[in-house]
Amino acid sequence: MKFLDEFKTFIMRGNVVDMAVGVVVGGAFKSIVDSLVKDIIMPCIGALTGKVDISKLSLTILEANEAAGEKGLVIPYGNFLQQIINFLIIAFSIFCVVKLINTVHVKFLKKAEEKKEETPAAPTQEELLSEIRDLLKEQNNQN
Repeated sequence: MKFLDEFKTFIMRGNVVDMAVGVVVGGAFKSIVDSLVKDIIMPCIGALTGKVDISKLSLTILEANEAAGEKGLVIPYGNFLQQIINFLIIAFSIFCVVKLINTVHVKFLKKAEEKKEETPAAPTQEELLSEIRDLLKEQNNQN
């Protein structure tokens, strides 16, 4: 039973839950970026390069000779290029989101500092004691 309690404590930690949410959102974000690359960016690149589908690019090192029963040697590097493009888009998107969050965070910090400056500072102990002394002198003079 202690093992299950430790597991429950581990799972309910804030950083583990945050990480799980990040993984789920990241997976959804990856599918969006994959669609962006496949359905929007790559057709534009294909139109610029003469309808070439980058993911289908390959390098033939050795031609296949079917009559002799030999297989060819082909290096399909196009999918690798496609994944690099996907990675760069995801990295750029995350950079933009983090930059936006940092900018908003800095603005909120500045506003909080401005509010802190607007509120009068609490009197020091010496100032309070001086006021008390002055009030006591005033009371003594009246009596």
